[in-house]
Amino acid sequence: MKQGNQSMVQEFILIGFSSFPDLQVPLFVVFSIMYLAILAGNIIIIVTIRRESSLHIPMYFFLAMLSSSEICYTFTIIPNMLVNLLREKATISFVGCAIQMYIFLGFACTNCLLLVVMGYDRYVCICKPLHYPVLMNQRLCTKLVVFSVTGGFLISAIYSYSVFSVPYCGPNKIIHFLCDIAPLLDLACARNYIGEILIFLFSFLVIVFSFLLILLSYILILNTILKIPTAEGKRKAFSTCASHLIVVVVHFGCASIIHLRPQSNCTLTEDMFISITYTLVTPLLNPVVYSLKNKDVQVALKKSLGRSTCARKI
Repeated sequence: MKQGNQSMVQEFILIGFSSFPDLQVPLFVVFSIMYLAILAGNIIIIVTIRRESSLHIPMYFFLAMLSSSEICYTFTIIPNMLVNLLREKATISFVGCAIQMYIFLGFACTNCLLLVVMGYDRYVCICKPLHYPVLMNQRLCTKLVVFSVTGGFLISAIYSYSVFSVPYCGPNKIIHFLCDIAPLLDLACARNYIGEILIFLFSFLVIVFSFLLILLSYILILNTILKIPTAEGKRKAFSTCASHLIVVVVHFGCASIIHLRPQSNCTLTEDMFISITYTLVTPLLNPVVYSLKNKDVQVALKKSLGRSTCARKI
């Protein structure tokens, strides 16, 4: 397609929630509270794991990495969204839009891969307990985290290149509060069929294949738990997996709705509201679930609070 007489888009307008002017201030308040809760919850998880020697095991090392990734992920999106809720016209430059997409998709993919690693960790812990300290040593754990981050951002680079390699020469209004794949491709002047196929294939790989790996881990875990003779033993074994399982179901459920369903099934406005779930709810779910469902974290939090109270009294 020739673009000789057409000017290329230099900036985009994020429509966001501007179609609902009466809701913008209430949404700002609600989203601000949720964002502060996300920051506070995940920071508390990280600090508690770092301070408590009883939590210095692979399971909580990976949890701390997941919390760190969630903080970075939300920082890429939410502050800008909150500012835009109070602006009459929310704009973002072409380069800024590309950078935002690359970073937030990078951390989103990293989160998926970290959840797979956490599933593998639970499998080794329950199915191979005698070999657990040897198999899940600090060196391997570090390599798994590096692999998750590197893999996540390599996949994000493919997404971003596929989206921004097409020309944008006409409409520049993004029906979303962030630079996401579907609303941007909807504005493109030409189709990049190979790029769209790559986006779908890697979305399938990251979401479905990752979920299948976690599912396989839990099938093997369940098989092992059923062989435990006592009900108490079964309960303890399953309780170590419950928090991770809840986060996995919500995380991959939301990702599947957004990235794997046919594009014609939802409007871009509906997409935007669904995106609130994985932008705000899922990052908030991580610290809430692990603090409410995990006894080790609960005990560690109480000990930390107890030390803080004693220090104030002294």
